[in-house]
Amino acid sequence: MLTVRTSFGSPFGRKARIAISVLGLDSKVSVESATTQDPADPLRQQNPLGKIPVLVLDDGSAIFDSPVIIEYLDHLAGGGKIIPADAKARFDALRLQALADGIMDASILIVYEGRYRPAEKHEQKWLDLQAGKVDRSLAALEAKPPGLDSPPNVGQISLACALGYREFRFPGMLKKNCPRLSAWLDNFAARVPSFDATKPPPA
Repeated sequence: MLTVRTSFGSPFGRKARIAISVLGLDSKVSVESATTQDPADPLRQQNPLGKIPVLVLDDGSAIFDSPVIIEYLDHLAGGGKIIPADAKARFDALRLQALADGIMDASILIVYEGRYRPAEKHEQKWLDLQAGKVDRSLAALEAKPPGLDSPPNVGQISLACALGYREFRFPGMLKKNCPRLSAWLDNFAARVPSFDATKPPPA
């Protein structure tokens, strides 16, 4: 059986977990906890970068990171399920995934700055740089929210995870600043039960 190893608070791991459910692969892929902080965790042998998620195959080899994992899962499910086969639809979905992944990356860096540095050592220029990435991306998406396919494509899954992470770490900001995206996320959650099922544990 294949295994996805991830932290249950990771939005990138959440992407993979939602993909497993949407693709009907629950009987073929298990999910196991991993930590990036413990040198004894085999994660660093499975992915030299020590990043999550990682997909461990039956032969012990590993695939990373989340876009590659999801492409593998889509292939395992027969292909063209959440990564469209049509060229335009495919690259639209992949572009949305890249934008959503960027929102997650920048948001995580902001969180880490607060977690690992005392307040008096925060680098405001760095925080402003990351916040600008998030603000511009959310503004572009708020102006023109994406559609929602059935099943959702990889870009839509990624966006739901990015918005969910923003709500998790910065509660109330999405609804206040991006009402159309907040409504889009509510619609996604209503149509994709695995979104609520993969909520991160309380901080």
